[in-house]
Amino acid sequence: MTFESEGAIKSAPAQASVSADLAADLITTVLASLDDSKAEDIVTLDIAGKSALADQMVIVSGRSHRHVGAIADHLLRDLKAAGERGATVEGQNTCDWVLIDAGDVIVHIFRPEVRGFYNLEKMWAAEPDEAPQYIG
Repeated sequence: MTFESEGAIKSAPAQASVSADLAADLITTVLASLDDSKAEDIVTLDIAGKSALADQMVIVSGRSHRHVGAIADHLLRDLKAAGERGATVEGQNTCDWVLIDAGDVIVHIFRPEVRGFYNLEKMWAAEPDEAPQYIG
């Protein structure tokens, strides 16, 4: 049991349920933003239990440096509008590979050539024969 600031007692299962709801809202916001930005080849990977970094990883492609940067900018605006204030960004100066860490969801935005080189989908697959889940 934990105590809230106003003195109310919350049980651990109730907190886990709230956390799961927030994570579901976050992935929904991320996927909607990426779809709006015309991100290509959207893949989501469930990495809960494989890494303490996040629960979900999203990998997408942009057609060019400019498109990768625009996808990242749009996603950051949508995350901020949804109340996610702690997102951190790496790689926005070159826009070959932009990483956005939104807590429970990590988003990788690649140019196609860079995505093929690093092949994160294969690296993070749970089993060698497991196929990634393509969304778009």
